[in-house]
Amino acid sequence: MKMQNKAAVLMLALMAGAAMSFAQSGGEAVYKARCQMCHGATGSADTPAGKAMKVKSFSDPIMLKMSDATLLGLTKNGSGKMPAFKDKLTDIQIQEVIAFIHQLQKMK
Repeated sequence: MKMQNKAAVLMLALMAGAAMSFAQSGGEAVYKARCQMCHGATGSADTPAGKAMKVKSFSDPIMLKMSDATLLGLTKNGSGKMPAFKDKLTDIQIQEVIAFIHQLQKMK
């Protein structure tokens, strides 16, 4: 009976771990809620708002060269038509979004 209990606990743990791996990261969730409308689902800035405001794709060479500190500053303080998020997002949330942006850049 003990062996069956251990097997059941192990199975539940594996199933829970698999379910969590499919969950959105914090950066992805914030990106979808705050950034995607202009920057697009893939970071290509191919949305109507992105095109209207001439937003650069995250795969643009200029964007690829930007340091995380620069991206953090732009996000906190805004840039051009992009609003400032310093009063809307924490530094940790912004760092998580930047990490998600890097994931999008690797997909290109």
